[in-house]
Order: sequence, then C-alpha cells, then structure tokens
Amino acid sequence: MRTLWASLFFTLSVLVPRAALAEDPCRTVDFEDIPFTVCEAKATDDVRLWLKSGDAPIGSPARVQDVLKPGERLVFAMNAGMFEADRSPVGLYVEDGQEIAPLVTRSSGGNFSLTPNGVLCIGTPEGGAGFSIIETSEYAARRPACRYATQSGPMLVLGGELHPRFLADSDSVYIRNGVGVSPDGQTAWFAISDKPVNFHRFARFFRDALGARDALYFDGSISRLAVPGEGRNDFGFPVGPIVGMVAHD
Repeated sequence: MRTLWASLFFTLSVLVPRAALAEDPCRTVDFEDIPFTVCEAKATDDVRLWLKSGDAPIGSPARVQDVLKPGERLVFAMNAGMFEADRSPVGLYVEDGQEIAPLVTRSSGGNFSLTPNGVLCIGTPEGGAGFSIIETSEYAARRPACRYATQSGPMLVLGGELHPRFLADSDSVYIRNGVGVSPDGQTAWFAISDKPVNFHRFARFFRDALGARDALYFDGSISRLAVPGEGRNDFGFPVGPIVGMVAHD
C-alpha cells in the first residue's frame, strides 16, 4: 500500500556516477537488460531502522545522517515499508527492541495485503546478529525477538518460490525496492530497480541473480535510495520507515 497521494506520482532519481571508494557496499547488477542497484549488508554490519527525529518523521533516506551520533556515518539508506498519509507504518514496526506499531494480519487491500506478506527481522534485542524474512502468519505464531523489524508486502520470494500471484507478462511496472536474505541469514541485499519492472521480474532478480530464498517488497513508484559516499540521493516525496547501514569512523 502506498499513501493515496504518493501513489499518483513517480519518484525522480538523481544518479551521480560512482566515486572510486575503498568502501563500496552498493553495486549495479544487470538482470535481463535491467540495471538494479544492490547494497549488501553482513550480519556484522550496523543495520538499523529509523522513523522519526523527535516527534517528526525523518521522511528522507539522506536525512538519516542528521540523527546519527558524532563518529557515525550513513553508508546507505532506503525506504523500508509502506506507510499511511502521516508516514506512520502500515504494519509492524520495531525500533531498537521497542514495538512502535503492531503486526497487521487482517486484509486491507493493496500490495501490502497481497498475501503472503511478511516481516524483515534484523538482529535481536539481546544483540544477536543476522537477518530473516518471516511470513506474517508465521511471525504471529512465533513472535520472534527482533531488534529491528518492519512489515511489508507482498513477499517476493518465499522458500525459493515466487509469489503465486505474480505474472511474467504483467504491464504494471514501477521503480521498485525491497530486500532479500541469504539462506544462512548472514547477508541481506537491499535492492532498487533503476528502471521500471513488474513484480515477477523483481522477484526473479532476488532469487535468480542474488540467490535469495526469501525476499520482501518494500514499495514502488516512491522508492528511494541514498548512498552519500557515492553522491546518490534519489529525489521523491517523504517516506515512512527507513532502513540503512551505519559506519563508525
């Protein structure tokens, strides 16, 4: 689900050629003649979710740098889940072990409820490392402890299988972003298509190009990525939950 007003617009991306950096977590991967930008994170990396600065939504991936502590530097960030008109999360949102918004299991229409949907879980409140993408009903039954979590939908890939509702020849194409997780849970791939794609191709990219057995859709048309060290800061309307990686200088 996108906010009603945001769904009327396409995100405009400002792409700047990559700088030659020693630290380069993001790369371009071509799949079936479509370029995708993939930012890879390991379980040992500092990956977090953000929603607000004080009482106000942060709204922009690039603005995450403004809320970091001295000595912390934003490596990359992207929108990380669907949101209401006030930018509050549509479904479950957990930040640093605190549940801000509850899990949603009811059907409410839109992409979010194109079941199966799911939850990205990052680490545990006790400091355990790793990533997992958990289908919503399984999450509801297990209630795992996640240090950070965001619910979105639909699932792109579940146990190596594409979402059953996706059509290979669908003409519903957008700039889309999402996340996939390696089978061992030690790697997460945060990806955005740099040209419009349909759900089927986006899901196959995670499964066939990256090797993800589970992948979760974040959003489309409003999708944005910021990679400050490479000069990338996609332009677009304000967003809700944001995920990203932090480096410690």
